Amino acid sequence: SFTPLLRLHPVVIFVYSFRSRELYKMAALTRAVSFVHKRVAPCVCNKCNAVSGAFTPRTNGQERRCAVAARNSSFSFNTLSRQVAAPLVRSRMPYSRDSQRLRCSVATPEDTSEGETFTYQAEVDKLMDLIVNSLYSTKEIFLRELVSNASDALDKIRFKSVQDPSALGSNTNLAIKIQGSVDDKTLTIEDNGIGMSRDEIVDSLGTIAKSGTAKFMEALKEQQQASDSNLIGQFGVGFYSAFLVADKITVITKSNNDGKTWLWESQQGSHQYSIRESPEQLDRGTRIILSLKEEAHEFAEDARLKDLVKQYSQFISFPIQVWGKEVVSNQVLDEEATAKKKEEEKKKAEEEEKEFDESSVEPVMKTETEDVWDFRVENDDKPLWVRSPREVTDEEYNAFFKATFKEFMDAEAHTHFKAEGDIEFSSMLFIPGMAPFEQQDMGTKSRNIKLYVKRVFISDGFDEDLMPRWLSFVKGIVDSSDLPLNVSREILQESRVVRVMRKRLVKKTMDMLKNLAKEDEEKYAKFFENFGKNLKLGIIEDQTNRDAIAKLLRFETNKSEGKLTSLDGYVERMKENQKDIYFLASLSKEAAANAPFMEGMTKRGYEVLYLTEPIDEVAITNLQKYGDHNLVDISKEDIDLGLTDEEKAAEEEQAKEFSQLVDWLKNTLGDKVEKVVISNRLGSSPCVLSTSKFGWSASMERIMRAQAMGDNAALEYMRGRKILELNPDAPIVKAMKDQCGSPTDDTKELAELMFDTAMLTSGFQIDEPAALGSRVFQLMNKVAGVPLEAVSEPAVEAKEEQKNEVVEPEVVESSKEDPWK
Repeated sequence: SFTPLLRLHPVVIFVYSFRSRELYKMAALTRAVSFVHKRVAPCVCNKCNAVSGAFTPRTNGQERRCAVAARNSSFSFNTLSRQVAAPLVRSRMPYSRDSQRLRCSVATPEDTSEGETFTYQAEVDKLMDLIVNSLYSTKEIFLRELVSNASDALDKIRFKSVQDPSALGSNTNLAIKIQGSVDDKTLTIEDNGIGMSRDEIVDSLGTIAKSGTAKFMEALKEQQQASDSNLIGQFGVGFYSAFLVADKITVITKSNNDGKTWLWESQQGSHQYSIRESPEQLDRGTRIILSLKEEAHEFAEDARLKDLVKQYSQFISFPIQVWGKEVVSNQVLDEEATAKKKEEEKKKAEEEEKEFDESSVEPVMKTETEDVWDFRVENDDKPLWVRSPREVTDEEYNAFFKATFKEFMDAEAHTHFKAEGDIEFSSMLFIPGMAPFEQQDMGTKSRNIKLYVKRVFISDGFDEDLMPRWLSFVKGIVDSSDLPLNVSREILQESRVVRVMRKRLVKKTMDMLKNLAKEDEEKYAKFFENFGKNLKLGIIEDQTNRDAIAKLLRFETNKSEGKLTSLDGYVERMKENQKDIYFLASLSKEAAANAPFMEGMTKRGYEVLYLTEPIDEVAITNLQKYGDHNLVDISKEDIDLGLTDEEKAAEEEQAKEFSQLVDWLKNTLGDKVEKVVISNRLGSSPCVLSTSKFGWSASMERIMRAQAMGDNAALEYMRGRKILELNPDAPIVKAMKDQCGSPTDDTKELAELMFDTAMLTSGFQIDEPAALGSRVFQLMNKVAGVPLEAVSEPAVEAKEEQKNEVVEPEVVESSKEDPWK
């Protein structure tokens, strides 16, 4: 059980590998955590800090400090744990030089009825190994962490200078410098920030999970000065990520509070570190020197460092200078070309018998390049989201969008806002000007939302947490310090904060789309052409925003004249007595316009939505209603066309008149149709096949048949039952009514051909295309006057030719040249 660990600092709660490595047993971390420095020798009491009786008590109720340990230069890493309420603590006591074990009365547990109380301990070696090898998924994260620490140090000295202007001294140009050395295999990160004194080094670098930034923030909050701070650190473990790429870390630091420059040094695999005065002096600040591992030499290359700075720390408020090479072009004198030119000019002057003036000849210049090494600022881009939207122009928004998201077209629309209240964050969202090439694969994880914490890039892999899938096309920036990130800042933990942020981002995106549709219908039509499928996916997946998304949908209709129309526009044009919104799913606009289902709708003046994309019908089926109007598929049975009483009476009379034909066709076609009825919605077509209300339409059945991993059982269950609707005014139907009393074979063939033709015109797939082809050829032969005997004889001859010919066996003698012999 890990319940007792909940009292620990977050880093000690549950640290495991996100790279499918072995899961470390946390039982090793449940030992007591020492809060002070363990001495190698002489003996030190871990609780009261007594060293053979010698200690220096601290005033104001603070813990006592070991005087001998203060002079010692070799320490062990400590871990920070919360102190328990009662001073009933058992602590291990190391042996002294004379092998006598010291006892501390404070560390002795009291025998009470409630039991004994202990502090947690941790094996520092294993904890360091967890932090270095299991907390971060990629090695390059170390630079982000160290640059963030340097930014915090600069922010701290900036805050100090507000109270004490002399804190900056002459070193007022606050900056971060990064220099890699390929020859020495080292990487140096330096800042001229607040620096550290010797005690601060021990307290911050010698105590794992002790965040100096968090402590500084608490002090600022007490003074009510933290409102504008950009301090990043909070866990106190980012510094140790340097061991991902370094075998040895050297820290040289100087604080205004300490007159000396100190050198801190530690190696990977060692639980000890050393502190001594540095022979190299600093004015103020911190210099971190990493001795890179063999597999991490790439981080000494200037090009790699520049890429990482632009990726993770592009918007840090302080300049980040990277030591690198730049090719500089210089114009120099081309002596050979100049001399040649002078000779030509001299000869020309002699031929013309003129006096030659050598100074009048202009020298010939040539371009030479040289490699110049220097520090150059790599974070020139400014974070627009921290500025007021009123101060940012459209040109700046588009330039930022292109540079940040590697786009070459301006954004179609954008929104810039800052959410305030219990949860605060800033965001900029953009709608791209064109759809990405891989948009068809909706299952691909998008990386369009870049998450920042106080201007430091964290990840672009949180799209699914911050945006629903149907808005995966939206690109943007989210900057917040309230996000519940894990220690490595690579996993966004589920919480109320994430849900609230997601809700606000979706709402702002919806508002942006509504404004785009309202202000510029032409631009919105272009947007819908690119990302309309995403909105339709939102109708399917997002029940909360379904009604709002429906207002953004656009379709072509039989009355829109090639333009897109909204559902609101459709409702405004509805006929006086029309109750429903009609739609028809088909392969294309042309196929829908020529479908038999449209004949009666066009004749009566009804407007019909054309659904020409595979996702359309699924989306509309999930929507079901728009306002007070039902969405009705005109390819289904029992469509209410608002018939008058006279029309209904005439339809009943026709049903009686054609009842014999209806019964005969049902018996002839059998299970192919659910029933046969007389229809009033056809014009010139003799018949049409509609489907039952609660089954798939012809279009949906075709789509489901095309699925590579389709379920045949579900296909059979969900396919709609077919209803054959007859047009009583069609001549062929009237002729069949007269013949059905004494039907012939031709009449039966005509019924089968009528059914197959209705299957095609209604959008269904033919189960037996060969049978349809045979009936059509027979009809063609009959029209052409070809006798039946002429049709059957070639078939008989063909069968005779297909008989196998009997071949007598033959003995073949081998030859001397036979290669197989």
